[in-house]
Amino acid sequence: MPHGMRDYRDYQKRKLSGSTDGRGIKVAAGSSPGTLVHSALSSIAANEWDEIFIQAVNTSAAPVKLAVEWGGTDSPDDLIEVTIPAESGFTEVIPGHVLQNGALVRAFAAGTDVIVLHGYVNRYQHI
Repeated sequence: MPHGMRDYRDYQKRKLSGSTDGRGIKVAAGSSPGTLVHSALSSIAANEWDEIFIQAVNTSAAPVKLAVEWGGTDSPDDLIEVTIPAESGFTEVIPGHVLQNGALVRAFAAGTDVIVLHGYVNRYQHI
């Protein structure tokens, strides 16, 4: 493969940096700034980034509104909101969007300690 071209070997699958041992991240925050979910790759190179996948589980008996702060805390620019159904299995929240430059992903919810976030990161960078 010519120098500078990418292929499937250019990424590593990683846990969300806010996760302990790859386990779910309980959203404890009820307002901004939210619970830390992930710190993106610090590089600003055009061909290096984190592709982030996040799913949420609601353990309560009522629907709960979740807000994900995507790289910042400016509302509505950096805010992704979704209502997670009651006692649900996995609900897709972030389906593989990219961040870099050390941007942070944080989350807060209308009900604290009932939303659990699961996910992973495909980190694209030259190793």
